[in-house]
Amino acid sequence: MTRPPETPVDEVVEVIHGVEVREPYRWLEDARDPRVRAWEAEQDAYARRFLEGLPERPAVGRRLREALDCGALGTVAPRGRWRFFTRRTAGMEQVALYVLDKDDVERLLVDPAPLSGDAATAIDWYQPSQDGELAAFGISEGGDENSVLHLVETASSRVLDDRIPRCRAASVAFEPGNQAFLYTRYPLPGEVPEGEETYHRRVFRHLVGQSAETDVLIHREAVKTHWPGPISISTSGRWAVMNVHTAYGENRVLLRAGEGAFRGVFEAGGKECYAWFAGERLLAITNFEAPNYRLVEIDPARPASADWSDLVPESEHVLFGVAATAGSLLVHHLVDCSSRLARHRPDGEHIHDLAVPELCTVTGIGASAGVEDAYFSVERFTEPAAVWAVDREGEVAPLLKLEPPPGFDPARYPVRQVWYRSRDGERVPMFLVGRASGHGIAAMTGYGGFNNAMTPLWKPDLVPLLEAGGLFALPNLRGGSEFGERWHRAGNLARKQNVFDDFIAAAEWLIEQGLTSPERLAVYGRSNGGLLVGAALTQRPELFGAVWSGVPLLDMVRYEGFQIAQLWATEYGSAADAEQFGWLYAYSPYHHVRDGVRYPPVLLTCGEEDTRVDPMHARKMAARLQAANPAGLTLLRVERRGGHGQGKPVAKLAEEDSDAWSFILHHLGDSASE
Repeated sequence: MTRPPETPVDEVVEVIHGVEVREPYRWLEDARDPRVRAWEAEQDAYARRFLEGLPERPAVGRRLREALDCGALGTVAPRGRWRFFTRRTAGMEQVALYVLDKDDVERLLVDPAPLSGDAATAIDWYQPSQDGELAAFGISEGGDENSVLHLVETASSRVLDDRIPRCRAASVAFEPGNQAFLYTRYPLPGEVPEGEETYHRRVFRHLVGQSAETDVLIHREAVKTHWPGPISISTSGRWAVMNVHTAYGENRVLLRAGEGAFRGVFEAGGKECYAWFAGERLLAITNFEAPNYRLVEIDPARPASADWSDLVPESEHVLFGVAATAGSLLVHHLVDCSSRLARHRPDGEHIHDLAVPELCTVTGIGASAGVEDAYFSVERFTEPAAVWAVDREGEVAPLLKLEPPPGFDPARYPVRQVWYRSRDGERVPMFLVGRASGHGIAAMTGYGGFNNAMTPLWKPDLVPLLEAGGLFALPNLRGGSEFGERWHRAGNLARKQNVFDDFIAAAEWLIEQGLTSPERLAVYGRSNGGLLVGAALTQRPELFGAVWSGVPLLDMVRYEGFQIAQLWATEYGSAADAEQFGWLYAYSPYHHVRDGVRYPPVLLTCGEEDTRVDPMHARKMAARLQAANPAGLTLLRVERRGGHGQGKPVAKLAEEDSDAWSFILHHLGDSASE
């Protein structure tokens, strides 16, 4: 194959807290520079020529499209006489919003495509009113996630004229009667200093039918990186509660009576308490004095933590979610990284467990304090989403279901869980899917950060790997929430190396067990998972046969200066602090690429419109790897009109996944076992 495009070196030497930091490719940070745009276009063209020429590409592409055409299905949310859910069916590029009436008659409520005529137009989020007669939803284009808030009348499907920009991942709480609502939005250009538009999230009140320019500011935080929301209003409208994220794994709770100001009622450093109104009851899930979380009820008139009432006390298993109906509570626990669901009385007393499959994830619970029935959705690694209804007696019945792709038999791909020891002796669980024994190809991914749990989910992109006889591995790394607060804090800040050690130990375990070998093992990850595989690549390059790092963080010395990354300093640390700089520089993948090392084939992918992780990370890493390992292969694939992943149309998903899995399967070899 021809060599990649040449990358000029323009080395910058910087002394940071007494450490000399050298980097040759800082010039690649500025996407507005014509030189950067030209270089990126050449790199992308070079990558696509290689990927399109892979012999595996046609078959992998066809099968992935079939797998993606199984569709997508969101949790059913009951409100009043309506039940809302999102779904994508075969041939659709994006999920659409649907509604069921009391007779189970289904109707399309909002299709995002006609709102702009662009397949990259997506529904990012939606929130019905308490009675379900009105719903707010966010629309973004090109994957940028900068949603414009819209309103739709449920009965008529009429989209109202209201438009509110800058409502990325908005929280919306309707007042009784639906004449007004509280919502969160980011500042408009000119409202804050240039470059800070991705911070300073604020709370406004909007009158339905009025211009957003007349909206009243309700609340702003003094610290630009604090993130208000979600917000909830009691059924009577007497009370409103707001949660404010101050850090990952930490928040404050503010309460408002009538039209007064929000006042703080909970703040404990390093603790979480997420509160919401279920009718007139103020409920909260918290790890305050409960590392595995508990459900409490708070009296709005006496909200001090000493006066909270335990409804579901802390147990040995992590409390993962709760939803309240008119007559019960549905309680979701994680047991060894898999879901368990139970029904409780309103006072918290356990009634009975609900039947859910083994090694599954309850991806959502839909309930409303004004409705007796509830719904929950379930996924498994080899089975797409299904929604089940729970009636007022606790009886469970199927409601909606997706089918796997034609010819895919889940029974052929066993799912099991194993445990292994990490470098420091910590026991870590890992899911295995596919080949039950024997040596062959394998692919492993992980995340390990931001208190996110990695649990069994349907993964359509794994279909080609499994059908080729491959083994899929998912270790539950520290940094996630699988085992509560302890597990998260064991993998962030100064302890981030534990995450990489857990991942590397999982690879070593697979090899020691004879399930694969370094040349037959691929690793991949996205976002924080892209950082994970970048660190594994630079720390143990000999362990892997191929690496795919998607929308990754890779320059951990300068990451805070781009997009919304200052929000993540409480998870990673800040290079502005001498001690924290030491943590970051010790593992920053970009800074640990070594000349002359034989790195495995690497595919870096990024989205041109990514507003979370700046594409500069992938650009700089591609240039550095190509220079350090000229005899190897490093590709940079750039998605035009694509972002971090949210709202990506199926056609783009299919193309990127086809490229990536063809790349992986090609470099692991064309034989599934030896």
